Amino acid sequence: MKSRLTTALLVALAFYAATTKAQVSSSQIDAIFASLKSNNAPGAAVLVVRNGKPIFRRGYGVADLRTLRPIDASTNFRLASVTKQFTATAIMLLARDGRLHYDDHLTSFFPEFPAYGKSITLRNLLNHTSGLPDYEDILMKQYPNTSEDKIPQILDAGVLKLLEQQSSGKFAPGSKWEYSNSGYAALARVVEKVTGDSFGQFLQDRIFGPLKMTNTLAYSKGKNEVPHRAYGHTKNAGTWRETDQSSTSAVLGDGGIYSSLDDLAKWDRALREHTLLSEEEMRPALTPVHPTGGFAKNPEGENVSYGFGWFLDPYRGHKRMWHYGETVGFRTVIERFPDDKLTVIILANRDDADPHALALKVADLYFGSVRSQGFRTVAKK
Repeated sequence: MKSRLTTALLVALAFYAATTKAQVSSSQIDAIFASLKSNNAPGAAVLVVRNGKPIFRRGYGVADLRTLRPIDASTNFRLASVTKQFTATAIMLLARDGRLHYDDHLTSFFPEFPAYGKSITLRNLLNHTSGLPDYEDILMKQYPNTSEDKIPQILDAGVLKLLEQQSSGKFAPGSKWEYSNSGYAALARVVEKVTGDSFGQFLQDRIFGPLKMTNTLAYSKGKNEVPHRAYGHTKNAGTWRETDQSSTSAVLGDGGIYSSLDDLAKWDRALREHTLLSEEEMRPALTPVHPTGGFAKNPEGENVSYGFGWFLDPYRGHKRMWHYGETVGFRTVIERFPDDKLTVIILANRDDADPHALALKVADLYFGSVRSQGFRTVAKK
């Protein structure tokens, strides 16, 4: 009996030590972002949530070079591929409603799609095993010798049309893993086909509205406006230039949402408390895909763990769900460590920032001083 009590006491002490060992100050976090401090250059917004409470929320630099408005917690950034977790949630809500199923085929929603779409399921689209051609590559081939800023913007519907013009996919669905912006543009169109609503309206009605994410939206030029908007920037020869839009910036499903730290704190809470989807309903998003052809790998040959809209690779032994976003003038990341009750979100409006590395430096403050390179997949869009 004494031995059991001793063991129980040691376990309890170990747990206590693990949850209290890292006492991190705001000044320590702030020091990581010292290079972004400026009153006349683009920068970033940083949020750290610990044990369910935002403990660090700070802006660095300016939202645009015309007004020099300081970045703060209400500044809205283009999320780029961090958008994909919202697109996946839209599909998951419709699956919960019984209006579609993960193993429904692409041609069930778009009968006119070529034969290669008959074996592509929504599950394949969600976890990047569809083999759909890259719409960005197709688009660029249609405009040879043309600078990207001269190429007309394409919409999600236009992406689907480009894919319908192809005769085959890149590989058999489910056999390989390859990151696919095409797949998430197609998923946005599935939402519209099933509901009859625009993708942006569905997000507002089923996600942003219920969570009171009042300043978050899927941006459609000429149809809505982004409040407290940050503009993207690129540095050329030591000079900042506004580079806010590209030919693919109007595609919503893979990267068209704008949001702020204030609203993403609400999103993080909803994930933690299972506000929109129960723990069981969320499980498919947090289950890594296993292609039939072997391990999922990124272009560098590294193993990848991906669910629905989330990378799932652990970091230094800590369970993690995360996503990175990159598009013209913007870099973003959300790193969630659910067992450690830690979330780090960084939104940058400059192309030389590396939010992924910066977020892991913040995590290191809590996990210990030994630095690991971790894993990185650049999720373009």
